[in-house]
Amino acid sequence: MDDYPDLVIKTGHERESLVSSKKELTVDDIIEQHVGPLGFAQLLHVFLVSLAWIFDSQNTLITIFTDAQPAWRCKGSTCDPSAMCTLDPRMWEWVGGDKSSTIAEWGLICDKKFQAGIPASLFFLGSLIGSAAHGRLADAYLGRKNTVLLSCLLTSITAFLTSLAPNIWVYALLRFSNGFARSGIGICCLVLSTEVVGRSWRGQVGQYGFFFFTVGFLSLPLVAYPVRESWRSLYKVMSIFPLIYSVLILPYVSESPRWLAIKGRTDEAMRVLIKFAKRNGKVIPNNVFISNPTITGGGLPQKAESLWSTGWASKRIATVMLAGFGVGFVYYGVQLNVENLNFNVYFTVAINALMEIPAVFIGSVFLGFTDRRVLFSASAFLAGISCLLCTIFSGKGKGKGSWAQLGIEAVGFMAASLSFDVIYIYCVELFPTNVRNFSVSMLRQSLMLGAAIAPVMVVLGRLQPAISFLVFGALSIFSGVVTYWLPETRNSPLYETLEQQEKEEKFTLGSPGDMEMAT
Repeated sequence: MDDYPDLVIKTGHERESLVSSKKELTVDDIIEQHVGPLGFAQLLHVFLVSLAWIFDSQNTLITIFTDAQPAWRCKGSTCDPSAMCTLDPRMWEWVGGDKSSTIAEWGLICDKKFQAGIPASLFFLGSLIGSAAHGRLADAYLGRKNTVLLSCLLTSITAFLTSLAPNIWVYALLRFSNGFARSGIGICCLVLSTEVVGRSWRGQVGQYGFFFFTVGFLSLPLVAYPVRESWRSLYKVMSIFPLIYSVLILPYVSESPRWLAIKGRTDEAMRVLIKFAKRNGKVIPNNVFISNPTITGGGLPQKAESLWSTGWASKRIATVMLAGFGVGFVYYGVQLNVENLNFNVYFTVAINALMEIPAVFIGSVFLGFTDRRVLFSASAFLAGISCLLCTIFSGKGKGKGSWAQLGIEAVGFMAASLSFDVIYIYCVELFPTNVRNFSVSMLRQSLMLGAAIAPVMVVLGRLQPAISFLVFGALSIFSGVVTYWLPETRNSPLYETLEQQEKEEKFTLGSPGDMEMAT
């Protein structure tokens, strides 16, 4: 009852007056009119939710260090540095010891070098499958918050078990399970953050989560360097963070009021909104109620809706997934490809991580006044052109890194990071609440499919660096072109159901199908 300080039991004329003045509003309207589009309550909520992106990033990119090929040296006598595979193993040694990476411990070189890319590919394959599972759980059963909790706990367990892997095949299987586990963090945190703010702040709030993803990326070299002689220790350290978050922070996060309303739990949704309003110094009038989006205009329960059985929605998600495939391939591929730049891996990872900061800043600023489609396409084109320019400098350093290539690669990665962030925000706004988490999970699947193939390109890049950059560039430009067939969503409302969105879009633009072709 603390959440309803102004509610009292009314009888007689007072009750009749309250009933007659009852005002039903959507969650979107209550946030805009009574809670405030963005206040202290939402900022605190977004901050607590977004912290989970840190270890989502860490578990995704950890193989940059654990699966890297370390430097080696001759023992005593001189030997040909280009003839490792023809030398007697007793004539050379790994500089950091044979426990510094999985490649060093299990000898994944020469005729076994392609095995080194299998764990990373399986990780992203696990993320692909897990995205669909977690998206379905978050929309239909557990909600956003409980799905984040489940994902965090499973991420912690699988990361620790990975540190105990006895061979490359068990290691690859555990990386698959870790990818499956962590896939629910990003999609649910993004949706949970954006569903509590007003329409004018969705883009900026979505960027906050990507900022914390960058923090996780930046923290990797700092955490990896002290344990650089043991890849197993790095996994054990990384398993601690999601467990701490689940126990100490997540209990203070509220469930999405939009999801509660769509499940018919309007009283719980109202309690969340009243709590947010109170923290923002506002009051929701006693006669304001949440309209139940599960009831049709005729007072009957709404039939179950499917993303794939609705024509305009299925075409829209297919287009988003095509664009997402190219973005995922480039974003993760460029990060994993840093070893082929012939610079110190800790240095190049730090450079790429730092480039995420201007990407988040630029995205936060431009999303406030720029069309989503234009911003995404422009950043994808810039990433693609940068990758193509990198092919000019590939292999010209004769064993040493090219500073020109590193600079162009950094700009390209910044642009790829921006397009990666924007397409998530775009997807959130393209679909209604009852399929939003599932839609984002489908985007995540396409991103992970691209990421799963990227490690193979990195291995090929060890033989011919120009090939990987050429493919990265072509796919990035392709993604920028595909979004031409998507509608613009800046400052558009977040709808609750597919039926509601279809009716509203028919009223404003003729039909969702027409909307897709509007440019």
